[in-house]
Amino acid sequence: MNILVVGDAARYKELQQKGLEGHRLHWVQNPDEVSLPGRFDLVIDLILDDEPAHAAVYARTPEVPVWGSMAKSSLAELMHQHAFSQGFNIVACNWLPGFINRPLTEMAILDEAQQEGIERLMQQLGWSYSLVQDAVGLVTPRVVCMIINEAYFTAEEGTASRQDIDTAMRLGTNYPYGPFEWAKRIGIKHVFDVLTAVYKATGDERYRVSALLEEESQKTANGWH
Repeated sequence: MNILVVGDAARYKELQQKGLEGHRLHWVQNPDEVSLPGRFDLVIDLILDDEPAHAAVYARTPEVPVWGSMAKSSLAELMHQHAFSQGFNIVACNWLPGFINRPLTEMAILDEAQQEGIERLMQQLGWSYSLVQDAVGLVTPRVVCMIINEAYFTAEEGTASRQDIDTAMRLGTNYPYGPFEWAKRIGIKHVFDVLTAVYKATGDERYRVSALLEEESQKTANGWH
């Protein structure tokens, strides 16, 4: 297949580790840089929820399926914001850093007819996937970010050190990473964005962002270390 990958260098590198041998990849940071029709069988947009304006490009080429990162918004919201008058071609994926190279790709669709295309492309890629409901945060990002948030609340209280919290979570729950290790892999700004988006969408207090997490996110956004 000819695959257009849109995103930053770090996420593109992680995607390559997922296994794309035998397919022709073209990597850009903005889909406006290329012409889609007739050139690509699939677009993988690793940064769509950070760059929602990309959707306007994809709306003009409904024949090209787009698997876009949608952990911070929903397909319903995206479709409402852009004119997909010729057909909706976007599938939501969990392309947050740290999740891209997982054995199972988490996806959501609005139209059941899209599943046939997903099956066909997945067979060609040799990947596995799981369909979840279209919702802000999907499932795994929402759960992991909520756990990270709770860990930050615990750290705020001074109940335990970050290292102790990570160790307790790994040993006590058999998770591969502790919450602060996950935060580092995902990126604290992404964690903050997911929690903020889910809290806005649901009003659920479980997703109200810890003051410490928000502070660290702002430092990261400002280039502080």
